[in-house]
Amino acid sequence: MARIAVIGSFRLPPERLEEARPAMVRVIEATLAEEGCLAYSYAEDVADPGLIRVSEMWESREHLAAHFQTPHMHRWAEERAALGLSNRDIAAYEVSEAETL
Repeated sequence: MARIAVIGSFRLPPERLEEARPAMVRVIEATLAEEGCLAYSYAEDVADPGLIRVSEMWESREHLAAHFQTPHMHRWAEERAALGLSNRDIAAYEVSEAETL
């Protein structure tokens, strides 16, 4: 069965990053506890302040779909809008094989 990789980015105003960190930590911790979540992280691009890189791995599309229905994701959607999130560009990919590099 193919796993689902989610890769992308979004922007937050650099001056709001410190305010955003607790919300991002909450959503990361809650998501990592979800059934089917293999990896979930946000990382600030060191060369572009305010650009947040997204990396996720899910056991299945069903697990990813369930993730979007969780209370913590609904809360995060409200929080990120209030923080000024923009340029959200995130996509899901089916991964049938992986090779250690």
